[in-house]
Amino acid sequence: MAQVARIKLTSTNLENLNQVCKEIRDITEKTGVRAKGPQPLPTKKLKVVTRKAPSGQGTHTFDRWEMRIHRRLIDLDADDRTMRQLMRLKVPEDVFIEVKLSVR
Repeated sequence: MAQVARIKLTSTNLENLNQVCKEIRDITEKTGVRAKGPQPLPTKKLKVVTRKAPSGQGTHTFDRWEMRIHRRLIDLDADDRTMRQLMRLKVPEDVFIEVKLSVR
């Protein structure tokens, strides 16, 4: 029975997210491990609309703010060497990683 790792990456900064995905992909190519991904998941858009006038009086003008949360999914075979290199990976503060191990 082989172990499989599912890595879920989440970030508001798309450049940093793609950089981490590329580094993980490079590690899997060096170690010769089968990998699928990075598969893009739907982007969450958090929207906030506020009035520009603090008192509520005056012209009806609004500020529209939006935060996008980008997500990627990578599946790979989990062997000791690959997982050790993944744990040593330098990850920016705005990229969150979730690793789940399961038996195939």
